[in-house]
Amino acid sequence: MRLSPALRTELGATLHLAGPLVLAGLLQMGLGATDTAFIARLGPEPLAAASLAVALFSVTIWALSGLSGQVGALAAAAIGAEGRALREVRRITRMGLWLAVASGLVAMAICASGGWLMRVTGQDPAITAMSVQYLDVMLWSAIPLLVSNVLRAFVSTLGRPVFATVVALLSLPLNALGNYLLVYGAWGAPELGLPGAAIASVLTALTGMAMYVIAIQRDRRLRRYHLFGNFWRPDWPHIRRLIVVGLPVTVTIVAEAGLFGAAAFLMGRLGALELAAHTVALSIASLAFQIPFGIGQAATIRVGYFYGAGDIAGVGRAGLVGTVLGQLIALGSAALMIGAPLLVMAPWIDAGEPGNAALVALTVSYLTVAAAFQLADSLQAVLLGALRGLQDTRTPMAYAVAGYWLAGFGLAIWLGFFTPLAGVGVWLGLAIGLFVVSVLLLHRWRRRARLGLLRPRS
Repeated sequence: MRLSPALRTELGATLHLAGPLVLAGLLQMGLGATDTAFIARLGPEPLAAASLAVALFSVTIWALSGLSGQVGALAAAAIGAEGRALREVRRITRMGLWLAVASGLVAMAICASGGWLMRVTGQDPAITAMSVQYLDVMLWSAIPLLVSNVLRAFVSTLGRPVFATVVALLSLPLNALGNYLLVYGAWGAPELGLPGAAIASVLTALTGMAMYVIAIQRDRRLRRYHLFGNFWRPDWPHIRRLIVVGLPVTVTIVAEAGLFGAAAFLMGRLGALELAAHTVALSIASLAFQIPFGIGQAATIRVGYFYGAGDIAGVGRAGLVGTVLGQLIALGSAALMIGAPLLVMAPWIDAGEPGNAALVALTVSYLTVAAAFQLADSLQAVLLGALRGLQDTRTPMAYAVAGYWLAGFGLAIWLGFFTPLAGVGVWLGLAIGLFVVSVLLLHRWRRRARLGLLRPRS
């Protein structure tokens, strides 16, 4: 099938945005893997403590990024409506940075209360103490991480998505070096153990933020926006607009992240083996998800451009290209999970070790379900991005809460504990939740004109 010139142009523009964003997301996951690799050598207790801390920290940062993360959608719409739109984009991004700082302070407060949460949930006191020690340092990276999220949206919307890749690529060896020096005390550095890994993460986050600032100041096109001049001048209408559009995104993220977090607790009740297999299968599915997630980010920007310009046909093309591209990637991921499960789990499990036979068998069964929901997961990720480009976030939030929790979690409990399916039943519940959300989002996207979603908001 031959593509029309307009679709070929849109495909090229989407790939230009999505490619660097996908790579940046994968590299960002590499940062977490690097931390885990260094901490694991300290022993199982520090690793467990770090895992608890990172679980709380990551979900908190990911959720709060929704408040300021709609900078890309609003800036893209402004550019589509006004061309360069220097003043409008500058104001949107500056207020996004304000929200990033405010959100970062909230994240720090949540992480500072992490010890209370762990004690309430009955975690081991010794593990809790180490986890709190880790969190007390890690929380200082909240603001630079959220600021970097806004700056990543700014540079990507203005046609420099490769900056996100470069920052992530340079951050990876810096983080590894920081861990090597501060965890083990190499080359005369202090041997700090677990807190050393947290310090390395904070320094990496600060360096990443600084790299974005330097790149923006040195790039001729980006420098024209004078992003950091008169930074303390408030613009309350833009802050309000970012909150109105961004708050539902935060709730949506909490709904999805909470679903998979709660699934881990369900697996833990089924047994340690089931939880271990779940962790491996979910790690593989999360890695695969980074690709449609990056395409969804690109769809937000591409749809936003056409939305601001009032180009209804362009909105449709951007959504179509992103959706088809995501589905093709999902088919590839599903094929790998079904056709070569031992290959994809090799970084986590030695399938040749006889003692891992039961773990491998369970992981393969969960990956089979994960393969089945790749299409739904990709579809909901891209359509959420496309609808955010239309600044439509409240109804998708309601879909996410209902689909993930009423359908997904409810069925996960029933299938996991009241049928012989056990862990596979929990995964089937997750899959059904994703399918429900993806179908609802697809229905809304197809009715976007009838619902009045193509009329720019004031």
